Amino acid sequence: MRCLYVDLDGTLLGPGGSLLRGSGGRFALDGVRALQACDRARVEVVLYSGRRQQSVFEDSRLIGSSSYIFELGCGVVVDGELEWLTDGIVPSDSDGTIHDQIGRSGAPKLLLNRYAGRLEYHTPWSEGRDVSHLFRGCVDLDEVGAVLRDAGFGWLRLVDNGIVHEHAGRMPGLPVVRAYHLVPAGASKARAVARHMQARGYGPRECIAAGDSREDMDTSQVLDTFWLVANALERDPELGVQASRLERVRVATAPYGAGVYEAVVTTLSEGS
Repeated sequence: MRCLYVDLDGTLLGPGGSLLRGSGGRFALDGVRALQACDRARVEVVLYSGRRQQSVFEDSRLIGSSSYIFELGCGVVVDGELEWLTDGIVPSDSDGTIHDQIGRSGAPKLLLNRYAGRLEYHTPWSEGRDVSHLFRGCVDLDEVGAVLRDAGFGWLRLVDNGIVHEHAGRMPGLPVVRAYHLVPAGASKARAVARHMQARGYGPRECIAAGDSREDMDTSQVLDTFWLVANALERDPELGVQASRLERVRVATAPYGAGVYEAVVTTLSEGS
């Protein structure tokens, strides 16, 4: 094992986005132990997240990692070098950020009008972003994809990044509230992981990933093993059904950082 790709919120980080909180919000050191086990085994740790670049950079700096993936794979940083994986849609002085460009296209307004009452900005986390427009709600992604294509926005896609509880009470009419990112269609966590592996010369059998959402689980397309932390199934039982159909997906018995620790030590022991 040479690399661990790990999601932040709901995976390495526990309730409230804390590295030191686990199930039930209790103090826990399992996430730190997972990082320590990787360090002792000389395993690189790469954070991959839907968070904006500055936020992921700060967390990477805190754990001593020189590479990270942000905004659901829209960008990857390897040893300080940034590469956009957005198929030519990049920030510029004339056009502004990718977030600005998506906003000016009218696509976010189209979706908010079409799905009024079922989709809204996921404030305050939707503010100050570099790339994606972040929403909360409950929509059919296949239907949304068709709406975007029909309106000439095939260069964008709406990504399900998991169930959210923060501010979900503002949408009481929905059976469940999910976080959605509107991003350039070619961007994904799986693509970013594959790009980092290529840059480092890692093979699929030398790396694992851990996460709590469908977008995270898609990294199983480029890795031999993806670990789904247990709390992901508590939030979204349908994930378990999907995971059972994928040979490369394993489900940890523990949640949050403890699940990441389980993934790391299990993989290391099986490889010894």
